[in-house]
Amino acid sequence: MSNIETRESTAVKNCFLTFRNKKSNTFEETEKILETLSGFGYYFDKVAYISYSDSDEIIRALKDAKDGYSNVLLYCPKVMENTLKKFVASLYGKPFDELGILKAGKSLVFIYFSDKENRLQLKDVKRVLDAKYGIKYDRTYIKTVGASVTKINSALKAAKAVCPEIDFNVRERLGDCCIEIIYSSKTPKMVLDEVVRSMVEILNEYIYSFENSPLAYRLFQLLKLRRMKLSVAESFTGGGVSKQLVEIPGVSSVFYEGLNTYSNESKMKRLGVQEMTLKQYGAVSPQTAYEMAEGLLNGGKCDICIATTGIAGPKSDNSQKPVGLLYIAVGVKDTISVYKYNLKGGRNDITETAVNLALFHAFKTLK
Repeated sequence: MSNIETRESTAVKNCFLTFRNKKSNTFEETEKILETLSGFGYYFDKVAYISYSDSDEIIRALKDAKDGYSNVLLYCPKVMENTLKKFVASLYGKPFDELGILKAGKSLVFIYFSDKENRLQLKDVKRVLDAKYGIKYDRTYIKTVGASVTKINSALKAAKAVCPEIDFNVRERLGDCCIEIIYSSKTPKMVLDEVVRSMVEILNEYIYSFENSPLAYRLFQLLKLRRMKLSVAESFTGGGVSKQLVEIPGVSSVFYEGLNTYSNESKMKRLGVQEMTLKQYGAVSPQTAYEMAEGLLNGGKCDICIATTGIAGPKSDNSQKPVGLLYIAVGVKDTISVYKYNLKGGRNDITETAVNLALFHAFKTLK
C-alpha cells in the first residue's frame, strides 16, 4: 500500500482511499478528483492506494480510516460496492443512503465509483461537508441582455480560474440573462471583486445590473436619476415595451407616452413619418425606425424615446423581408441610433426578445 501523509493521524480530518489493481500505475483519475475537491476548499490529509485483491489490506485501511479521520472518501470499482458498504456499515453502525453517503455522529463516509456513472456527484460531497462545517453562502448578480452563450461561458470560465470553488446559477429567457454568483461567506472580498472584474471584462457591453432587478426597473431608476421623460412608439412590439414600464409603481414621473403606431397611416399622422420613406424603404426599415423616433422627439415632450418596427411573424409581409427582422431606434436630443436584429423563434418569443432589446438599448443610451 502506498500512502501520502501530511500530518499526524490525530490531527487530520480527511482521508481518501483509492481501491485499484496494484499492477496499474495510473493515478490521473484520483488526481482529478483531488483537484476538484481542493477547488471546493477540501484537502486530504491522507491519500492511500489500496490493492482491491488484498482483503487484509482493505480491512486494515478501512479500520484505520474510521479511527483516525472524520471524513473518508472511498474510490472504487462498482463491483466492490456491496462488499465495501456492508463492511463499512458494520464498522460505523450506520447504513449508506441512496446517494452513497454514510453519516455516523461526526463521521462521514462517501463511496464514489471509478468505472460507472455515479448517483453521488462531487458537488454532493461539497454540499454535505459545507453543511457539516457550517459554511454559509452569499450571492451577487450580473444581469445582461444580448450576450451569446459563448460570451457567458467565457465569463464563467474566467471567474472559475480566479476562484475554482465559486458556483453559478445561470437563467436566460429571451435574451435577458441572470448570472447568480454563489460564494462562501468565507471568500475574501478581494477574491470576489476579482471574480466580478474578470466577468465584467468579458460581458461589460451587455450588463445592465449587478443586482437582481428587472430590466424595466433599472431603466426607470436611470430616468429618475437623470430627471428625463421617455416616450415610446411601437409597431413591432405592439405595446410590450410600454407594458413593462407601466407595471412599475411611480413610473408616471418619467413615462410621458406610449403609442402603438401599427399602421402606415398612424406612423405618418402621429409621428410624421414621410410617405416617401414608407414607399421607398417600407415600414420595416432603419429609415422608418429613425423617423418614428424623430417624430417623438419633435413633439418636444420627451428627453429620450424608443421606436420599434419589424416583422414578428408567423409570416412575412409583402416586402419579402424575413420574419424576425427588427429595427430599434433610440433617440436623445439630436442623436438617434438604430439597431438591427434578425431574431429566431415563434411570434411571442420574437416579440418579447425585442422588448428586452429595446429596453436595454434605452438603458445603455442613458448609462
